[in-house]
Amino acid sequence: MSEIDTDQRNTDQPNVDQVAAASPAPSPSAAPPARAPAARQSGGWSWILWLAVLAAAGYIFWRVQTVEQGQDRVAQDERTTVQKLRDQADALQREGGTNRQDIGALRARLDDAAKVNESLRAQVLGLSERARLAEEAIANLADKRLSGHDSLLLNEAELLLVLGGERYRLFHDPAAAVAAYRLADAALAEANNAAFSTIRQSISAEVGALGALQTVDTAAIEEQLGRMRAQLAQLPLAAATEKPAAAPASRWAQIFGEFVRVSRDDDTRELLARSDPLLARALIDAAVRDAQAALLMRDGERFQRALATARSHLAETFDTTAAPVAAQLGGLDALGKLQLAAPAPDVLGAALKELRNL
Repeated sequence: MSEIDTDQRNTDQPNVDQVAAASPAPSPSAAPPARAPAARQSGGWSWILWLAVLAAAGYIFWRVQTVEQGQDRVAQDERTTVQKLRDQADALQREGGTNRQDIGALRARLDDAAKVNESLRAQVLGLSERARLAEEAIANLADKRLSGHDSLLLNEAELLLVLGGERYRLFHDPAAAVAAYRLADAALAEANNAAFSTIRQSISAEVGALGALQTVDTAAIEEQLGRMRAQLAQLPLAAATEKPAAAPASRWAQIFGEFVRVSRDDDTRELLARSDPLLARALIDAAVRDAQAALLMRDGERFQRALATARSHLAETFDTTAAPVAAQLGGLDALGKLQLAAPAPDVLGAALKELRNL
């Protein structure tokens, strides 16, 4: 734009010069006084021309100033823009430096974290080794415990199983046998070994079989037998009746029968009982006592024999038509139908065999 203004000034300058050259220069000795109006007329035109030249020069000067001011503003804007760009570049440079510092700090932190992770990994490996050693120690302790404490528990369980089985076989006492089996199960549970689970299942089956057996109330039976013994003194005796003598089988029997008389033991016992009521009551009392002893021992055969003996003495010696005697006979008959000892279950002893196999 400055080049255009310079060319315009150069273009306008010759025109001013030409105008100045074309206009006649005033000289002191040019025209005579007679021609003064013409000189004044030419002088007026020259002033107009000079004013036009001055106006053109002022316009050109104004134009040049305007162009220069525009160029100055453009240059100022360019400098402002350049300064802004420089400021932005400086800000970006500073930000880049800050980012580089942050990246360096992050790298340092990552290096520290890597070192910490390495140390933690070493510690974890050390803890794993310690855990392995602890597991081995616990395994050794478990082996020692199994060899010591658990062996005692197994021996205790075996003893209780033997006691429970023999208790039922000898005394037919299911309650005591069940108690022994439960103690054996508790001992195996304290051992805390999965290998004994099958044995505990067998023990549970045996306990269930023993619990399903029908048992008699020994206390009530013993009390009933005691009442029978207490009532013996009030029982009425049978009326004394003599049996007719048997006819001799032959003549020789008639002859020697006057001197020798042969009788059976039953007849002698009956005669003694009838002749001595105290002896009859003592015989029945002894039979009932024998039944009580058999009841405590759960001996069914002995219990039945004792009841049969007591019943026979009672029927032979006392009046069976009397109500107390009939009640005693009915009670003995009812007791004779009882089964004191049920046969042992088939599963009895299975748990003991399994334990001994282990």
